[in-house]
Amino acid sequence: MNKLAMSAAATLLTLTSHAVQAQSSLTLYGRIDEGLTFVDNEGGGHNTKLDSGVLYPNIWGLAGHEDLGGGNTVVFKLEGLFDLNNGKMLPSNTEFAHQALIGVETPYGRITMGYQYDMAFDFFNQFNVSALGSGYAVHQGDFDHTNNDRMPNSIKYTSPTIEGFQFAAMYGFSNTAGSFHDGSAWSVGGQYANGPLTIGADYTSEATPTLDPYAQIGLRTFFGVPTVTGTGNSASDLQPAFTLHSLDTFGIGASYAIGDVTLYGNFTDTTLKYQGEASVMHVYEGGATYQATPFLQFVFGYQHTGFQGHKWNQATAAASYSLSKRTQIYLSSDYVKASAGVDAVLGDTLGPSSASQQADVRIGIVHGF
Repeated sequence: MNKLAMSAAATLLTLTSHAVQAQSSLTLYGRIDEGLTFVDNEGGGHNTKLDSGVLYPNIWGLAGHEDLGGGNTVVFKLEGLFDLNNGKMLPSNTEFAHQALIGVETPYGRITMGYQYDMAFDFFNQFNVSALGSGYAVHQGDFDHTNNDRMPNSIKYTSPTIEGFQFAAMYGFSNTAGSFHDGSAWSVGGQYANGPLTIGADYTSEATPTLDPYAQIGLRTFFGVPTVTGTGNSASDLQPAFTLHSLDTFGIGASYAIGDVTLYGNFTDTTLKYQGEASVMHVYEGGATYQATPFLQFVFGYQHTGFQGHKWNQATAAASYSLSKRTQIYLSSDYVKASAGVDAVLGDTLGPSSASQQADVRIGIVHGF
């Protein structure tokens, strides 16, 4: 048995023992997503590949709680990510890279600490309708935190839901001596849900985040700095790591259900500051889901993005069929067309195209346990 398996087994046994003594709950759970993806242009050539964790991340987790009495409960969650195609944890040498938190839930709200989702996940990502059908269809580069972003070293307060309203706030510490600001982050958000209508918004601010504008959105220049030379498979990333002064993003979205059809719309405004200059990315998205039968759902989405004088237009169509309560199969397709001079890339996981457009088709299966 390897060290990771021994560590997980020891953790499970210890927590199970404590759960029995305190009459608390402990749940071991997970999800597997696997499928075949065809990309028309990735680095200048076609690519057909097995790709896992696309529509949903592959996770395994432990979650539990202990009742303290008086409506107070200790809660915890430990979730790891893995690549089904090679069996390795993601990122390498990690155990709980998806979530790791502990906290207390009271009648006045919930306080948690650790590695946990930001407000974009809690209150905004539900309106990223394209990603409901295709895991490649997050907003361009995930600059605006639409791809399940987490905040390390964070403390988070989430209010109870009152008359349909809920809000939350969190702060992520840099944990670096002599540098309280650099590497820190904060996030606030809230939502209102009433019958068929849900409205949510969030604001997240990061100090000194790092990104790769060519790999993430295919930009060949970023704030006037060349990012890549060559094209296709011969492309060489000149500066893969740009450390920004700050990144601030605001998102607002809504959904409205009309029978079997649910309409979605959202907008994000993201300001990136680098070496005394600032650029703003705007994303507009709209679409719908249609529940044709209790087992069959269709998803349609469209996104328009503007950033540093460039435009991206992206369309998504997908269908999913539930074989059971825990298993579904799905078919999805995306197409993005960017301005001239941009090597188009879908989401932030596929490699950039050698042209200003890129398309994919995927068939996959998801199972939860």
